[in-house]
Amino acid sequence: MFIIILLILLNSLTFGQTKMKYNTLSTEEQRVIINKGTEMPFTGKYVKHKEKGTYVCRQCGAPLYRSADKFDSDCGWPSFDDEIAGAVKRIPDSDGRRVEIICSKCGGHLGHVFEDEGFTPKNVRHCVNSVSLDFIPQKKK
Repeated sequence: MFIIILLILLNSLTFGQTKMKYNTLSTEEQRVIINKGTEMPFTGKYVKHKEKGTYVCRQCGAPLYRSADKFDSDCGWPSFDDEIAGAVKRIPDSDGRRVEIICSKCGGHLGHVFEDEGFTPKNVRHCVNSVSLDFIPQKKK
């Protein structure tokens, strides 16, 4: 009994690390962000979104993309040709053909990154699920 209580106490300690608090996700958001799913093309709320501001991770709120880097690729998902420095991590996709992009802070699935397509001078397209994002409008001056 003593060992069980000790294990429970040790498990609850953070050893100087801060536990991350995440936003509550809908079933669809969990399917995409946690289980690495994909939303249906042309259905996301940010596909044609043009407002100025910052796109943040839906799960943890970390800033990911600036609206100035968003462009219309007509692929069915929001597209960006650059990320905020250090905000997005690239990892090999489980299909072995693509490169997955995840939030550097929480590891939430964002989508995929493609290069050499020629859409913009930067020649990069971050193809991101709208449900993986929230938007913070730029403050009006």
